[in-house]
Amino acid sequence: MLSVIVPTLNAEHRLTATLAALVPAVVNGVVREVVIADGGSRDATLEIADLSGATVVRSRRGRGAQLAAGAAEARSEWLLFLHADTVLASDWEREVSAFMARGDSGARSQSAAAFRFALDDFGIKPRLLEALVRLRCALLRLPYGDQGLLISRQLYEEIGGYRPLPLMEDVDLVRRIGRRRIVILRSAAVTSAERYKREGYLRRALRNIACLSLYYLHVPPRTLARLYG
Repeated sequence: MLSVIVPTLNAEHRLTATLAALVPAVVNGVVREVVIADGGSRDATLEIADLSGATVVRSRRGRGAQLAAGAAEARSEWLLFLHADTVLASDWEREVSAFMARGDSGARSQSAAAFRFALDDFGIKPRLLEALVRLRCALLRLPYGDQGLLISRQLYEEIGGYRPLPLMEDVDLVRRIGRRRIVILRSAAVTSAERYKREGYLRRALRNIACLSLYYLHVPPRTLARLYG
């Protein structure tokens, strides 16, 4: 069975849709629990979490720290980390169940999986960005956190779990998993395009690339967080 861990910070506008997409998997017995790791929300996020029946963990602010706190609270042998503005496409649980079954049976060596990246926007710009993400994942096996991450607890603990980084916590973990142990699923994780629309697709994409490049040049994550905004 699976524990879903969602880090939140003032996520009331998106969280309901994210949690609703998990309901069929809860009914089917695939998802055992949902853990909301909150970094100090002041809106209705915690009320939504409580009404959904999720377990709430309060953590110091920062996605890395929140994800680590959520994983520590989770009780299942498989963990799915999911952003609060990301909605899994229908029937995602079938592919996830098959992946976990292969891992549990030993048919697949210890590995992790991420979903196909998609944006909830229309037009050429979001489709172009999705294509670029597919290329990045194909060449580098480097999914970001908005694609979700499915990993067994055994592998998660083996590599040391999430570190309390203010930025690039997703890239840091994926690098420790290793390219050969990353699988990109066919099912989509549909992420909010709000930031891209607000800041501009090109500007946001270039900022992401710049931060990733600086990360590989060993610029401290706190400095990157200030640049990222």
